[in-house]
Amino acid sequence: MATKLSAAVLFSGILYLVLVAALPAFHPQPVSLKYPDSWPSPAYDFSKNRLTKEGIELGRQLFYDPVLSKDSTVSCSSCHLSYTAFTHVDHALSHGIADRIGTRNSPALTNLAWAGSFMWDGAVNHLDVQALAPISSPVEMDETIENVVKKLQRQPAYTTLFFDAFGDSTVTGEHLLKALSQFELTLISANAKYDRVMAGKDNFTEQEQRGYHLFQKNCARCHAEPFFTNYRFENNGLPLDTTLNDYGRGAVTKQPQDSLKFKVPTLRNIEFSYPYMHDGRFRNLQDVLNHYARADSLGIKLSSNEKVDLVAFLLTLTDRDFLFNPDFAFPRK
Repeated sequence: MATKLSAAVLFSGILYLVLVAALPAFHPQPVSLKYPDSWPSPAYDFSKNRLTKEGIELGRQLFYDPVLSKDSTVSCSSCHLSYTAFTHVDHALSHGIADRIGTRNSPALTNLAWAGSFMWDGAVNHLDVQALAPISSPVEMDETIENVVKKLQRQPAYTTLFFDAFGDSTVTGEHLLKALSQFELTLISANAKYDRVMAGKDNFTEQEQRGYHLFQKNCARCHAEPFFTNYRFENNGLPLDTTLNDYGRGAVTKQPQDSLKFKVPTLRNIEFSYPYMHDGRFRNLQDVLNHYARADSLGIKLSSNEKVDLVAFLLTLTDRDFLFNPDFAFPRK
């Protein structure tokens, strides 16, 4: 009896080892964000979603896949194009499924690891849940996270990617959202001419230097270096669009002092991220500067030559390595 029991235990142990050996290996490759030493530490808590090569790749696949939308026609990239600073430039307001038109211009996705809130009104306070807003919005993707999970679970390629990233081939909403975050956290713009000048590797022209001084005097309070945003909410004197009736941060907090305040957008890659403002009302930088000159609460008075100098500086914030980075573009394989 003891001999038979021992043989059974031995057989079970061998069977277990065979089954374990047959399982695919889970060896995610850790990734660290690369950014200038002079920058502050990111606000994002990586201990709860560690970056890996596999997680980033999964997030990239999801970012470009229209399966996230109800009719599989709209992806994250539909409104956030890599070569236009991860926003759209062909219309003022975002477009969703069935040609539905939203109420805001899509924000550029850059240096998100340092942001503490998201959306123009800050209605979302964590990157890991931000994607729920466009997925569930009736005028964007008009889908539910539950349906997205079901659709992905039916695709063997995705179950493999989820296992490679998280050690579990079962698709979950949590892992989907964390994978999207991992990809978006890598969207770091830090190699514009401005950055090279700050690092002592390049020099401004005389015109760019004059523009930089004008920027520091008139713009830097809200568009703080090195991110060229203070990640806060400001009223920049824009009158209410009575068609959209968008009160910005005030609609979230219900506080009168927050009415018509919107999140300060980054100026990085501003050359490529038109149209400007939360509703895309300005097509070019000249229109933006003219607005600030007219706004009674701001009154930034610049001569024609000073406006040209300021724009010359703003063009030094263009980071072509970021805009045309193949690691950020549509996955070809």
